[in-house]
Amino acid sequence: MSADFDYSPLFRFLRYSINNAGDPFVPGPSLHTQAFEVEVLAWFAKLFRFPWDETWGYVTHGGTEGNLYGLYLARELYPDGLVYYSRDTHYSVPKSVRLLRMAHIVIESQPNGEIDYEELHRNIEAHRGIPPVILANIGTTMKEAVDRVDRIRGVLANLSVSSFYIHADAALSGMTLPFIDDSPPFDFSAGIDSISVSGHKFIGSPIPCGVVLAKQENVDKITRPIEYIGNLDTTIPGSRNGVTPLFLWYAIRKYGPEGFRARVTRCIERAEYALDALDNIGCKAWRNPYAITVVIPRPPRPIVRKWHIAVNGENAHIVIMPNVTTELIDEFVADMRI
Repeated sequence: MSADFDYSPLFRFLRYSINNAGDPFVPGPSLHTQAFEVEVLAWFAKLFRFPWDETWGYVTHGGTEGNLYGLYLARELYPDGLVYYSRDTHYSVPKSVRLLRMAHIVIESQPNGEIDYEELHRNIEAHRGIPPVILANIGTTMKEAVDRVDRIRGVLANLSVSSFYIHADAALSGMTLPFIDDSPPFDFSAGIDSISVSGHKFIGSPIPCGVVLAKQENVDKITRPIEYIGNLDTTIPGSRNGVTPLFLWYAIRKYGPEGFRARVTRCIERAEYALDALDNIGCKAWRNPYAITVVIPRPPRPIVRKWHIAVNGENAHIVIMPNVTTELIDEFVADMRI
């Protein structure tokens, strides 16, 4: 998680009970920050090339809720649909499909963490007539691999599949790839139906949060009016945090596209620095193209505990967030040398 944020100018709002209950586009009677939330949504819609007049979304409590929401919309659109996701997919997805009681198939991943497109093709072909619901990882948890939406769409086109749903889990890379030239397309123009991104990862926030965007026409299918809150039921939770939209609004106003581009560029440069430094001590580290995540062999337990490193099987990783300096990288590499 990025840790170089400073939201002290907003601390005075913590004296109030701010509840963005209901649909952010329908101002409710309680004290809320929905106008700020809508500005945040509009910013992300532009970033991910969603046509604003056809788009809906809200500020979530994090990436898990965003994934659950995307799959919820898919289930309502295709009640008999079949969910496909790779083995490297975040654990929130298998949990969500169990909660939603959706049939699903786990597709093997390539060594770099990217979904195996040939296996995806074989499985969709074997279940012709069942609408596929595909979870595309835009930066997997451990390896920051990107499932290519263009290749997924190519599989669907090759099989003449016309009824499908693609949700993009862009928890981390959703805030980096748009600012990297020639990075893989994953936005609305690439053919996704919904997307979720974390607010507390690359942007940074003391409170976990995120954003989910979807097509308005799909959200309309789940919308219900709730008289006693004077609003529409379009979100998963009822009461929603009214402070986190302020944090996100403040951050995007502070940095803007060029500020985020500079931060991403700096992180990429430092990820390459870390890779070279680890290589110099004989550590078999590697990173995916466009990633700020460096994958390393699982270190000894004392290093894992000291540096709070995420591990999975034989692998571990370090994520070069904006607050990670070359001095911090040098200190970590020195520990790895011992």
